[in-house]
This record gives sequence, structure tokens and C-alpha cells, in this order.
Amino acid sequence: MTKIDEKFIKQAEFLARGTEVLPGGVKELAIKLQKAQEENKPLRVKLGLDPTRPDLHLGHSVVMRKLKQFQDMGHKVVLIVGAATAMVGDPSGKSETRPALTKEEVDQNAKTYFEQMGKIVNIHDSEVTNNADWLHKMNLTDLLKLASNVTVAQMMVREDFSKRYSEGKPISIHEFFYPLMQAYDSVVIDSDIELGGTDQRFNVLLGRDIQAAYGKKYPQMVMLLPLLEGTDGIKKMSKTYPENCISLTEPANDMYGKIMSIPDELIVRYFELLTGVPTDETDKIAEELKSEKINPRDYKMQLAKIIVEQYYSKETAIQAEQAFINVVQKKEIPDDIPEIIAEEGKLIIDFLVDNQLTQSKSEAKRLILGGGVKINGEKVSDIQQKLDFSNKSEIILQAGKRKFAKILKS
Repeated sequence: MTKIDEKFIKQAEFLARGTEVLPGGVKELAIKLQKAQEENKPLRVKLGLDPTRPDLHLGHSVVMRKLKQFQDMGHKVVLIVGAATAMVGDPSGKSETRPALTKEEVDQNAKTYFEQMGKIVNIHDSEVTNNADWLHKMNLTDLLKLASNVTVAQMMVREDFSKRYSEGKPISIHEFFYPLMQAYDSVVIDSDIELGGTDQRFNVLLGRDIQAAYGKKYPQMVMLLPLLEGTDGIKKMSKTYPENCISLTEPANDMYGKIMSIPDELIVRYFELLTGVPTDETDKIAEELKSEKINPRDYKMQLAKIIVEQYYSKETAIQAEQAFINVVQKKEIPDDIPEIIAEEGKLIIDFLVDNQLTQSKSEAKRLILGGGVKINGEKVSDIQQKLDFSNKSEIILQAGKRKFAKILKS
């Protein structure tokens, strides 16, 4: 039996914090870490990302921060752009077939990925690959060999597949190939550990089985990380719901303001998953919030400042905090709002969408009906209301708590 050095147990405990490690938990991970050092062979830590949309968000940063911890310990991060898998579409957690992307859409979305990931992970010290390089070269014989390692019964263990089957919803055969393709990636890049969200449990564990089938003596371990709730505190943060999502490319003031809008119940969770604040400090924050000795707003402001500083700078975080105080708490109009020329009579709902003050017409409609749009301080309540300058050369429009525009009459 392998005697484990205490140093590697501590490393494993640190890396495993906030995750589920399979199989064998912390002890097995410690053995793997020790073996890597004894053989002078850094672990290959895999993360695959399908470029389904151009922006990454704070939910993605949870797993990327874990990657950085491995990287800081000297292990090799292997990043896989899933150009091939994105063209199939991962059905994980989906209630219906997920639309596949074209090669052009995948290529366009992938362009910004590494720039954004570079805010957290050292891209230059990572191994960057594209699974189209090997998956698109597979012939029918290769595919049949891969598919022969998994039964239909095994596939139907997946919760989303079994649920859809029981409800009579369609499951396309090509969807079965997604987890197989992801698993085969692990064979090609020879990963020792694969990271993924809890919704990836089946896929990443299948990677172990496929590696073993292809002759790997010590198949990869997997680390499952929690899925981050969005600003509503309910739905998983997703680019599908822009108003519930905090993008890594979000302007600093918007990032700060969105963090300030999260429910109080998420404060500790965001501290734990999105910052480097030590556990003893987050425990203290949790206790103080329970005791109601401190206004949750104060910790939320601290959280927002830390996160903005991580992606921008200390100076920018201070400016974002001051902008929030001025605009939201003091209800002042910012000095640097954009000036936009528009014709009188244009529908306000169209103006909001055309000038990207909302992501969609449906979001603009919800914002108006919820009293979140104001013209010169007066709430707009009718979605058919039009811009009316009433002999003024300019009007001030506010969309939500943080977005303003000075509209000049054309």
C-alpha cells in the first residue's frame, strides 16, 4: 500500500475544496499527486469548452479557477476547444435536442475564448487543442470501434436521456455520440484529471471507461464543480439568459452593479466560488450574516469590488464602486453617459434594443412593464410609448438601475 506524504494530502485537500472527486476522493487524488512528482511527470488536467456563444461568464470561472490552482502547482492544463463536439451539441441537462452549430459559428465564437480565459488561466503555459483535429479525421471503422465500448442501456442511465425517453420526447442517435466524442478526447490528450460541472458527471466518468478500453493503465480521475446560480438566485448562470448572467467581458460598472443585485443568500456562495478569500473568512462572513450584525449590502459591496478587481484593476474597482454609490444609492445621473441621436416618434422598446440597452425585445418589454425604464425621471409603463421630445432638444433615458442614455433629437 502506497504511503502518502502529508504534503500531498494537504495539496489534495486544497484542490478538492468545493468539488466532488471521483473515484476515491482526496486520498486517491493525493496518491496521484505524489506519483506525478516521484515520476517527474506533471498531471495533465483537462477542460473542454464548446464555443456555443462568444462570451464566457462567472459560472465558467468556477472551473477555470480550479484549473489555475493545478497550474500554480506545476501541472499541465490542457484546454480543448470543442469545435467538433459543438457541431453536435451537448444534450446534458437539456429537455430537448440542442441545436448543433455550423463550423463558421464555432470558429467565430472561439475567437474570443482564449483572451477571456487568459484573465484567469495562464494560456501561454497551457496546452491548447481543438478536437476537430482528430474527431473530424475519424473514419467509419474508428467510429464503430469507439461506439462498441458503450451500450444503449449505459447511455440511458443519463438522467436527461431517461427523462426524455419516459416523456416520449425525441432523442436523436447523434446525441449519443456527444459523450463518446468527449470521452475520446481524453484518450487523445492522455488526461489524468478532467474537470467539469456537476451536469457533466456522465460525460467525464465515461472518459475513464473509454480510456481504459483504449489501454490506459490509470484512467483519469474527475473533479465535479458546482454550477453557479445567476443573479436571480434560481436558474443556473447561462448565456441563454443575459439578464441573469455576468459575462467576463461585462463593463466594470455593469459587473459591479449585477453582483450587487444578487440575493443575499448567494453572498457566501459567490465568495467561496469566485474569489480567493480564505475559508475561515467566508465562515466568518456566513456567521455575521446569520446573526444580522451587519447589513448584507456591505459584504455585497466588498464582494463586487473584489470580483471587478480580479478582471480589471484596483483603480477600476474603486471607480465602479463609486459609480454604483452615485447612480443607485444617491440616484445621480452619471457624467459620462452616451449621447445618441434619434428621431421623434420612435418606439422606446425599439430604441432600447437598437442601442443595446437591452439584449432583446422581450427583455425590453419586461423592463418597461416592471417600471425599470424612465424618461427624464418618469416611468415608462406602455410598451407602445414613443420618444417625445416636447420641444426639448434632448431627453435622458434610464434602463434599469445602471444604464443611461442622453437622446438628442435628430
